Amino acid sequence: MTKADIVAKIADKLGLEKGDVQATVESFMDEVKNSLETGDNVYLRGFGSFIVKTRAEKTGRNISKNTTIKIPAHNIPAFKPAKVFVEGVKTNNEAK
Repeated sequence: MTKADIVAKIADKLGLEKGDVQATVESFMDEVKNSLETGDNVYLRGFGSFIVKTRAEKTGRNISKNTTIKIPAHNIPAFKPAKVFVEGVKTNNEAK
């Protein structure tokens, strides 16, 4: 499912203009992104949490030059689904 699909479904369900829904969806995504960039987590009860995780420093390998490199500690965005969300996916989808 793409962002356009989400916008179309919400517009059809609520009877709103697609342009208004698209602006709302993009504004939501911008706010989540801005919050994570400033180090604030976003909690959506019943859906999940957008959080910032810290990856520890580690040693990696540059295969083409056959050398080791240090990968510094860094932050990455992550999503942790709510228990209700996980249970709904488990019960409504068969394992493939």
